Amino acid sequence: MQREIAVVLASGGMDSAVTAAIANQSFRLAMLHLNYGQRTEKRELQAFNDLAKFYRAEKTLVVNVEHLKKIGGSSLTNEKISIAKADLQNPDIPTSYVPFRNANLLSIATSWAEVIGAAKIFVGAVEEDSSGYPDCRREFYDAFEKVIQAGTKPETNIQIITPIIHLKKLEIVKKGVELRVPFDLTWSCYQREDLACGVCDSCGFRLRGFQMAGVEDPSPYVERPVYL
Repeated sequence: MQREIAVVLASGGMDSAVTAAIANQSFRLAMLHLNYGQRTEKRELQAFNDLAKFYRAEKTLVVNVEHLKKIGGSSLTNEKISIAKADLQNPDIPTSYVPFRNANLLSIATSWAEVIGAAKIFVGAVEEDSSGYPDCRREFYDAFEKVIQAGTKPETNIQIITPIIHLKKLEIVKKGVELRVPFDLTWSCYQREDLACGVCDSCGFRLRGFQMAGVEDPSPYVERPVYL
């Protein structure tokens, strides 16, 4: 029997790459990427395309939107707001938070899933990041599933799958190694497209995960601080 198709949200980062690898074990992949005016838009798109090719995605969709950049409120979309340096113990919402971004992504993913007949949407959200990003918590995705049920056709039944949401970054690295994820194709840095800075929150979480797992991070960095 032919495997069912699933939509996979893919930023091009390590978390979405591992999520794609997990989905690829059981589903045909329809990979979705959003360009929203983020600083590293071109590099993230390159990573997405490389991953989609690696996993032989049956369908790909790149959506270009302007409203998140126009709305602003994030250092990722407004260059007047500085990218904060990594503070991995900070419980506050960082400047890199893009207001309600994941709801925008899920809305687009739901529309596509309903059209192509996908019953699953895979998201690489991680609750380790949830102190900073409220839309990375499982309760958010549970609530959004109810929105999907209320706002789609009666016969539509779409689940949001978050396979790594309870994992720490080192566990995600280990899972990726187990599944032979091409981490060298991924991109996590918030502010550079040539070499990863190594000092933003995203680089910090990534480097700490690799360092704790005892695995060499193949991404090129300007700096490689030790975050252990």
